[in-house]
Amino acid sequence: MRLDGAGRFDRSAAVEFQAWEAELHGHRVIYRVAGSGPPVVLVHGMVNSSRHWEAVARQLADSYTVIAPDLIGHGDSATPRGDYSLGAHAAVIRDLLASLGIDRATLVGHSLGGGVAMIFFYHFPQRTERLVLVSSGGLGREVSPLLRTAALPGASALLSVAAHPRVLQSLSDAGERMQRRGSSKGVYLKAIARALRPLEQPGAREAFLQTLRSVIDWRGQRVSALDRVYLLEAMPTLIVWGERDNTIPLVQGREVHRAVRGSRFETLPRAAHFPHLEDPDGLAAVVRDFIETTEPARIDDADWGGVIASRFRPRRQAPRAAA
Repeated sequence: MRLDGAGRFDRSAAVEFQAWEAELHGHRVIYRVAGSGPPVVLVHGMVNSSRHWEAVARQLADSYTVIAPDLIGHGDSATPRGDYSLGAHAAVIRDLLASLGIDRATLVGHSLGGGVAMIFFYHFPQRTERLVLVSSGGLGREVSPLLRTAALPGASALLSVAAHPRVLQSLSDAGERMQRRGSSKGVYLKAIARALRPLEQPGAREAFLQTLRSVIDWRGQRVSALDRVYLLEAMPTLIVWGERDNTIPLVQGREVHRAVRGSRFETLPRAAHFPHLEDPDGLAAVVRDFIETTEPARIDDADWGGVIASRFRPRRQAPRAAA
């Protein structure tokens, strides 16, 4: 191992984060793997890919087998015309893990990936050991105006213009100039350019819009996990948020933490909406500590009735009056 800039051993040195290709249900799925040990699955958000997890994966790979898939319609995975719902993404992850011989795993989901991770737990509790929700979607209505606008009819034409390579380069260059002049807005311009770059191809834009519209409309987030967050009390759950997040408000994470007994809540002062890119060391550290200080859940199919029993209130339906 080599030393980092602070004189500490750099655990991520020489760790390979290899890309693999598989065919699932006739579609190409790309995933990246690093390390060995108990499995940890990293689920990215919209217009991200497994590549964006690299710094976090390298930090965890000394103790864990880290698997980071490109969701269908994202990264280098296929962009078919089909189902881009949270449930569809969760099912593909289930099938990928099963194909790799992985029965149970800790799920770490960012933004849209947080929603996918929660649905994975709801649908496949027997395959879930822990949940880590990073600036997660599905925990409230509020979301940035930019995403609400992108969900409007006609957004496809606007995206094709905004994602043109010359437009993206101009945005990135302008952001760089603003940063050099000391303007904090330069960071956001560069972030917008980075987010739009994967949408240069028509198939990727269509997949993005289908995914976006499955969870967001002009009023905000249209898919909510709030009616079922009590189920997270059966699962070791860590909620992590960037303190500078302007995409999904930090208050949503705090409120869900208060609602879920036994959950943990951590904030990262250096991060906005992309902690795995803006503070990967900080995110990896809190994830590692969480895994090392919790026991994995083991919920079998026969146990699920007990998990939901606390809120299950059956009652006889009153007879209807005769017409």
